[in-house]
Amino acid sequence: MEMRFLFQRHPCFIAGREYFDEQLRHTISRRQNPIDFAFFLSYLPQRRRRNDHDCIPLPHPQRLRVQPLTLGFIFTSAAIATAGIGLLTGILADIWGRRSTLLVMAFTLPVSAILVYVGHGLPWLFAGATLGGYSATGSLMSGGVGGAVQPIQTAIVASLVRSSRRTALFSIFGFATGIFAALGVLAAKLVNTRGTFLVAFIISLIGALLVLPLSVPEVKGKARRLKGAKVIGKFSLTGMLNGFAQGLVTPFLIPFFFLAYGVPKEQMAHYGFASGSIASIALLGAPLLDRKIGFVWAITLTRGLGAALVVMLPLFHALKIALIIYLLFPALRVIALPAQQRALTDMVDVDETGRALGINQVLRLTSSSAAVTLTGYFFSKQNFAAPFYLYAGIMAINIFLYFRFFGRAREQFASQQ
Repeated sequence: MEMRFLFQRHPCFIAGREYFDEQLRHTISRRQNPIDFAFFLSYLPQRRRRNDHDCIPLPHPQRLRVQPLTLGFIFTSAAIATAGIGLLTGILADIWGRRSTLLVMAFTLPVSAILVYVGHGLPWLFAGATLGGYSATGSLMSGGVGGAVQPIQTAIVASLVRSSRRTALFSIFGFATGIFAALGVLAAKLVNTRGTFLVAFIISLIGALLVLPLSVPEVKGKARRLKGAKVIGKFSLTGMLNGFAQGLVTPFLIPFFFLAYGVPKEQMAHYGFASGSIASIALLGAPLLDRKIGFVWAITLTRGLGAALVVMLPLFHALKIALIIYLLFPALRVIALPAQQRALTDMVDVDETGRALGINQVLRLTSSSAAVTLTGYFFSKQNFAAPFYLYAGIMAINIFLYFRFFGRAREQFASQQ
């Protein structure tokens, strides 16, 4: 059964959700700009309970006295800024120095949070969102200012430990980030939207202060043509395709359950926490995969299985099966990431690691943002199945390229040196 008929059988929001139902019908009937529609859909999972009523209102753009396209522009620019900051971070880490760059970047998140908290106008929101990388289509492990700092963090770890230990450390960092991010999603329900930014400021400021006494080995490169440009280009191409595939599906999974099954938002919040937690725990299995089968086969098996499961979402209308896929998909998507990071740091010179990771980051996040708009267009045409099929096709191409580029590389497995 096609998803458009499932959508008709299961209205977006049922009794007590008149506002959402009205907005969805209004959006679809107008066939409005796909960017607006993508913004509307992707904003749904971020809403929080503001009172004890069953109906939880969206921050309607008219209440904010701005147009939806304006808000969409703010969040799009924030996503682009995250990618740009990530690239700048990688360049500065290699040229200027890793400790100095880390110190500067550590304070961007508390500054952005306090800008949004104290500001009362659109310019403040724009500045905070751009600096902090806040996005209406964000999801766990998908970016934000943490994503912008990731290149320098990974470069520092690569310079501190040998290859055989890197995958384990990347896994631990990813596990901690994912668990605390999932806890943050639940904790955000305890305070109002504005108060959330105050809490974010306090927590991120504490984290930034803890960076001050760190001793980081300095490995400064030169502003010249990268010796590892060919390897960096291969990783960047596969990263760009992976980011595009992720943007097609990941931000829209929760809206998909609203549209196809009418699952309450509160219930999906718990499923989202469980899914993020499973993904974080799964990262701890990356060292075993890297040691036994290498990073290429680890990517093939986990992301290939994830693509096969995602294709089932629009084919079978069974809530229990869909929820199982939803719980497992993020874990399959990220479990091989630490092994991939280890392989990249093995293949690139230590003084080029920051730039290599920054280039990979900017292409991945930029392509992901473009894919969000494309899925918004598909959803505006009530073609809910297309993004899932397209995801599987792109992932198949990506897996082929991993074998084509790295299938015979000795860095498939971690070096014991």
